[in-house]
Amino acid sequence: MQTRINKRKIFNDPVYGFITIRHEVIYDLIEHRYFQRLRRIKQLGMSHYVYPGAYHTRFHHALGALHLMQLAVDELCFKGHEITPEEQEAVCIGILLHDIGHGPFSHALERCLAPGISHEFLSEVIMDSLNQEFDGKLSLAIEIFQGKYHKRFLQQLISSQLDMDRLDYLVRDSFYTGVQEGSIGFDRIIKMVEVKNDELVIEAKGIYSVEKFLVARRLMYWQVYLHKTVLCAEQMMVKVLERAKELAVEGAELFATPSFRFFLYHDVQKEDFESPYTDALEQYLRMDDNDVMASIKQWVYNDDPVLRRLCKGLVERRLYRSELYNEPIDPAYIESLRAKATEHFNVGAEQLDYLVIQGSTSNSAYSMDKGNTINILFKDGTLKDVAEASDQLNIQYLAKPVVKYYVCYPKELVV
Repeated sequence: MQTRINKRKIFNDPVYGFITIRHEVIYDLIEHRYFQRLRRIKQLGMSHYVYPGAYHTRFHHALGALHLMQLAVDELCFKGHEITPEEQEAVCIGILLHDIGHGPFSHALERCLAPGISHEFLSEVIMDSLNQEFDGKLSLAIEIFQGKYHKRFLQQLISSQLDMDRLDYLVRDSFYTGVQEGSIGFDRIIKMVEVKNDELVIEAKGIYSVEKFLVARRLMYWQVYLHKTVLCAEQMMVKVLERAKELAVEGAELFATPSFRFFLYHDVQKEDFESPYTDALEQYLRMDDNDVMASIKQWVYNDDPVLRRLCKGLVERRLYRSELYNEPIDPAYIESLRAKATEHFNVGAEQLDYLVIQGSTSNSAYSMDKGNTINILFKDGTLKDVAEASDQLNIQYLAKPVVKYYVCYPKELVV
C-alpha cells in the first residue's frame, strides 16, 4: 500500500517564524527544479560586498512573499470579501512564482547576454511551461498574474505599489543587511488592507504605516540597493560580461559551464524563449550564480588583461573607486581619468570604457501615475491618494525621481 505524502509542510523562516504551505500544488511547485534553482540565486546580487550578511536568496524571498499573501487573503476574507478557494490558491501561486524568471545577477545578465529579454517576460514563459507540465493547474494564477482576471485587486496583491513582493523584500533585506531604516510594520499594513471598487486600498488608520513604508523604501534604495560601492560592483560585473561576450564573439576560447557558455557564444533573441521547452529556456533554467562565479574565478587567469583585471577585482574584492554626484559629472574630469588610465595601463581607446565607467541611476519611492497609486479609504467611504491624504509627509517630494551620477575607476588613478 502506497503511503500518502503529507504536503502540508511548515518552513521555519528567520523573519516571520513558521510558514505553512496550505495547498498541495504549492508544495509541488516548490519541489520543482525550476523553483529550487532560486536557492542558488542571491536576492541582492552584489550587496554582500558592502553588507556581509546579504546572502539570502530569491527562494527565501518567494516563500516570505507567499506567507504575506496568505495573511492578506485571510484578512480580506475576514472582512467579508469573497475570494474562492480556487482564487486563493491561484493568487498564492502567482506570488510564489513572481520572480521565477530571475537569472544570476539578473540585471547585468539581461543587459549583456540577453538584451531585450527581461526577467518579467521569462517569468511568464516559465509559468506557461509549468502550466503545461501541471495539466493547466496554473491557468487561473497566470490570468491573475497578467492582470486579465476580473477581480483586479488580486493582481494588485501580486504587483502594485504596496504588494506582498515589496513588503517582503523590504523586511527581509533590512533583516539580512542589518539596515534598520528598512524595517516596516508589515503586519499592521496587512491588517489595514481593504477592497473598494475592486481596488486594493488601505484603511485610513493605517496611513502612518504606509508613510513609513514609503520612507523605508526610499532609504533602502540609496543605502543598500544603490549604495555607491554596490553600484560599482554591479557595473564591474556588467563590464565582465560585456568583455567576455566580446571575446566570445571574436572566437576566443573561454572557460564556462555549459549553460553559461550557451549565452556567451549564442546570439539569443526573445523569440528563442517563446515556445515551451526550447533549448534557450532549458539552458537558462540550468544557470545560477554558481555558473557565473565559477567562470569569473577561472577568468582571473585569462590572457586578456581587461577581463583578468575586472575578474580579479570581483573575486578579491579589489573594487574600483566609486564617486556619486547629484549633478552631471564634468566631461573634462572624465577625460582626465581616461587620460590617466591610458598612461598608467598603456591601453588603447577601445579599452578605456572598461576602466573608466560612468553613468547615472535614478529612483523614486512613490509613483503618482493615475491608476497605480496607493489609495486611503476613509470612514465615509471616500478614497484619497496617499500623497493627498498624508498630513505628516510631503509624499509628492518622495514621488520626485532622484537622479545621481556615478563614475568608477581603478584606485591606481587616484593621485
